[in-house]
Amino acid sequence: MAVGIGRPAMVPVAAIYSETDMDTRVDAAIVDQAGLRPGMSWGGHARATVVLATPLIGAQLGHMAINISDTVMVGWLGATELAAAVLATQAFFLVFIFGVGFAQAVMPVAAHAEGRGDVRGVRRSVRMGLWVLALYSAVVMVPLWQIEPILLALGQAPETSALAGQYMRVAQWAMFPALFLMGLRSYLAVIGKAHVLMWATFAGVALNIGLNYIFIFGNLGAPALGIVGAAVASLGTNLFGALWLMQYTSTKPQLKKYELYVRFWRPDWPAFFEVIRLGWPIGLTIIAEAGLFSAASIMVGWLGTIPLAAHGIALQLASIAFMIPLGLASASTVRVGLAHGREDWTGLMRAGWSAVVMAAGIGLAAALTFWLVPELLVGLYLDETNATASEVIAFAVPLLYVAAAFQIVDGIQAVSAGNLRGLKDTRMPMIIAIVSYWFIGLPAGYVLAFPIGLGAVGIWWGLAAGLTAAAVLMSWRFGERDRLGLTTPHSEIA
Repeated sequence: MAVGIGRPAMVPVAAIYSETDMDTRVDAAIVDQAGLRPGMSWGGHARATVVLATPLIGAQLGHMAINISDTVMVGWLGATELAAAVLATQAFFLVFIFGVGFAQAVMPVAAHAEGRGDVRGVRRSVRMGLWVLALYSAVVMVPLWQIEPILLALGQAPETSALAGQYMRVAQWAMFPALFLMGLRSYLAVIGKAHVLMWATFAGVALNIGLNYIFIFGNLGAPALGIVGAAVASLGTNLFGALWLMQYTSTKPQLKKYELYVRFWRPDWPAFFEVIRLGWPIGLTIIAEAGLFSAASIMVGWLGTIPLAAHGIALQLASIAFMIPLGLASASTVRVGLAHGREDWTGLMRAGWSAVVMAAGIGLAAALTFWLVPELLVGLYLDETNATASEVIAFAVPLLYVAAAFQIVDGIQAVSAGNLRGLKDTRMPMIIAIVSYWFIGLPAGYVLAFPIGLGAVGIWWGLAAGLTAAAVLMSWRFGERDRLGLTTPHSEIA
């Protein structure tokens, strides 16, 4: 919702060069590949996107693997616990993803500055972005604490709502380190160090599985906390990742020139408010899409516990596939932003469209996988000895067929939105997202599911309609960027 390029070749190199020399060589390669070299061919831009996107995709898949390990291991407890985890994690994600908008806003601002060679501008945008993320995390503690009554008001079963509330009382504290990670993710992507985030995330996957094993089921002398144990594991994993990246960004010699933590307490209000100005529309754009899927979860919940559990599995699988175009979208934001900072309009065009084409190809591969082996994929999430497993599989497989149908447009809309963010164009994409998802996708899903009677499959066809509308409109806007004035030097159009 990758393959590590060039990693084997780094082993013998590391034996010859010092870590400092090697990082300098890697940085030089990434700067060259990130879109700073004028006159790159279409193939060169495609390779550049892959080089920059690979660690970002790896990090996205690592984050998803953490979520998958929670879902799979909680699923072993039973359908009720799995349904509660679906609702709680969707609620956390909905709040989290709006905050990610502010982290995403750091990316184009910092990329424009990096493209101009403005080290101070990079530092200002990242530092104030972290300020905004910390403030946002504190504010959202209140609604997350009230998740149980919120779910009850939305018509969810009392037992499921109570379990979701127990999970959230622990998991909500992961908001601070999780958003801190996203802020540093934007910083590391812009300066060509995203591979560090990827390795930290992979280490987090192993840690999360181990903590789940200990705290969900009460192994190694720990208490069996059930669904709450998964929340403890997620909190511990996010704290681990945040501390890892903070240590790296504060001690690495190659990053000293940015002085990210020097006088960190000193405000820079123009940068602070620029992050907010660009970030809230990005947040609403992301939340419009994420909210569509959360609303779909609520509607599926009206159909019963088994359909909701099936929906959660299908949604998780679709999200895994989405991680690759989402990583491409982040890479395209950086590369379009760097090209814009240099006023390299040909490079900007090629950087953006090459990423769109790759996203469409990846979507096609995902669609074929969902069509060919749906039962195998769904079965990975279930204990076949559980009495409800066969029912969940029967409900989930038709949903995967619909998910296959919208994989291509889902990737296109994500990368096109990333291209527009690289231009600091955020408000119109927000409007496009709201119209596509809430005025097309959600009503279509409701009508197909209930008045027409297609049930959960109808809700998923509504998702497909919304994603298709967004893909068409986002791509059109990027194609018309010159006529709309989005490529004027240092444009502030949003």
